Amino acid sequence: MKQTDEIRCIKGIGEKTAKLLQKLGIYTVGDLLSYYPRSYETYELPVPIGTIREGKTVTIEASVIKSADVTKYRNLQVLTCIVRDPSGTLKLTWYNQPYMKNQLTMGTRHLFRGRIVRKNGALVMEQPKKYKREEYGRLLQVLWPIYGLTEGLHNTTLSKAVAAALAGCEREPELLPAKIAKEHDLIPHRSAVEEIHFPKSRETLAQARKRLVFEEFFRFMLLLTHYKEQKGKEENHYPIRETKECERLISGLPYELTNAQKKVWEEIKADIAGEGTMARLVQGDVGSGKTILAMLAMLAAVESGYQAALMAPTEVLARQHMTEALRLFSEKDVRCVLLTGSMTAAQKKEARERIKSGEADIIIGTQTLFQEKMEYSSLGLVITDEQHRFGVRQRELFSEKGGHPHILVMSATPIPRTLAIILYGDLDISIVDELPKGRKPIKNCVVGTNYRETAYRFIAKQIANGRQAYVICAMAEESDTTEAENVIDYTEQLREAFGGGICVEYLHGKMPAKEKTVRMNRFAEGEIQVLVSTTVVEVGVNVPNATVMMIENAERFGLAQLHQLRGRVGRGDAESYCIMVSSSDEPETMERLEILNKSNDGFFIAGEDLRLRGPGDLFGVRQSGELEFMIADIYADAAVLKEVSETVNALSEKEAGGLYRLWFKEETAEIIRDMAESI
Repeated sequence: MKQTDEIRCIKGIGEKTAKLLQKLGIYTVGDLLSYYPRSYETYELPVPIGTIREGKTVTIEASVIKSADVTKYRNLQVLTCIVRDPSGTLKLTWYNQPYMKNQLTMGTRHLFRGRIVRKNGALVMEQPKKYKREEYGRLLQVLWPIYGLTEGLHNTTLSKAVAAALAGCEREPELLPAKIAKEHDLIPHRSAVEEIHFPKSRETLAQARKRLVFEEFFRFMLLLTHYKEQKGKEENHYPIRETKECERLISGLPYELTNAQKKVWEEIKADIAGEGTMARLVQGDVGSGKTILAMLAMLAAVESGYQAALMAPTEVLARQHMTEALRLFSEKDVRCVLLTGSMTAAQKKEARERIKSGEADIIIGTQTLFQEKMEYSSLGLVITDEQHRFGVRQRELFSEKGGHPHILVMSATPIPRTLAIILYGDLDISIVDELPKGRKPIKNCVVGTNYRETAYRFIAKQIANGRQAYVICAMAEESDTTEAENVIDYTEQLREAFGGGICVEYLHGKMPAKEKTVRMNRFAEGEIQVLVSTTVVEVGVNVPNATVMMIENAERFGLAQLHQLRGRVGRGDAESYCIMVSSSDEPETMERLEILNKSNDGFFIAGEDLRLRGPGDLFGVRQSGELEFMIADIYADAAVLKEVSETVNALSEKEAGGLYRLWFKEETAEIIRDMAESI
């Protein structure tokens, strides 16, 4: 068996399982082996019910004292039963598992393992797994891999497939030079892959992770070095100069640009009018006003006779940018076109024809903008919003669409400058480090779960004053099914808490794109007062009337992600609030959250995150979406990133070129295939 073989060649993988794996981007044996566990589960000895705490995953051994009962509401079937041991009683809850009712009869004794949450003031174990004593004994003190899943695919199925692939797959030649591996004390690649999936101990897991993180950063830095060399040879094929229309747009704004915005605009203008092609990153905190800079750059491009394209990571954000562009350019001769994945085939065809013929001046959309069939008339400027969602290769493919246009990338994810210089080595960096005048700082509080009822009353008071609120749920598991169930269940709780006078709706990643867009628009228009959501609202959503952000289980998020979520409020004139509810009172957790409590400065928060998290933090809170590394984390692995950067920089041009060709010989074809599948 080779890594390039299709996934169906693995024993036990039938057509149905193969289709489920493809939803996760797993098409070949190699894809499966590089689909690393997202965490590991260790099974400890059972604990007395009387000692359990909210937010912990524990095992109990208890007897059923009230036979299981099934309740139906909406599309959920909720199974509950009450169990007891000598130290106390506990309620257990399962979603859409009515078949378990016959196994949970009065007097039967079982081992249950699950996460403890608080509902209506009482502790509850949600979605527990049930074990026999002998079965549980075999699990004790072993690190068991936990994978990201999709509906219908079980963790056991995935781990068995990985084990079969490891047993039958030929060993691939080492791509990392032996000299470099020895210098950095790295174990062989194959050993690292085996250990990352099925570690013998935490020590061997750390060694495996170090090798794979180093390799991933090495691959990234090789690509970055190649891209930087290519960029350095490009002349400016699209000279863009500021026109009177840009000046009129600035003077017509209802606010004055901040000094930071003015400085960055001058840097952009100098780039697009200079001798070389612009490749610039604009980093700015949430709400610092990066969007108007993008709009000015696009207007300048159009006035100079070129097309400009803006690519957003989500359809909601793309449509939001489209609305803003239409508003700003309503009195100007600028033709704007939207192109997203959820549009009908006829709508897409019409949009593509307008883009190809040059009838479209400004094109706004999602990843559809750089698929193979896209053709532009005179693409002079490409802007990607939320840069951390797009890799270097995607940036390169997009730029090739227009014969090397100017590239402007924007990110509201604060990254310490020392790391940004390495990660964005192919880009010049601008920072918008000043908030618009009059923007009120968000008032923060970090509270325990006993504050939840008070928070509900506060939200109800804000709504009575005509405002709106977000409530963010952290998922116990990362499978689509659990995500939907958690959000829907929490929405029902809030509807009961608020009564019929307040409209509470939910939003989660499993919903169809059109449905998400409709619901987000209803919230933006004020029809929905409370939006219960996963982190799908994290990026770029703008609802100025929303004044409260309540984040459940805040300890499960990275600091930068919490800061992004907090940035969804405070976008209007009213005082805004962020309530971070923590189900953990561990000192380390409270220290992390206290940073957000004391500061609204994203760059300070990023620096503190880097300080608090070290390379030993294998099981720490990972940020969402950062450059889409599969296993590496720029905060926890900052020291390794610097090591790799120095190592790649020390390579001769010949060595770097040879390694680039070795590592990326089939990369372009693979990326284009992946993009085609995702569109």
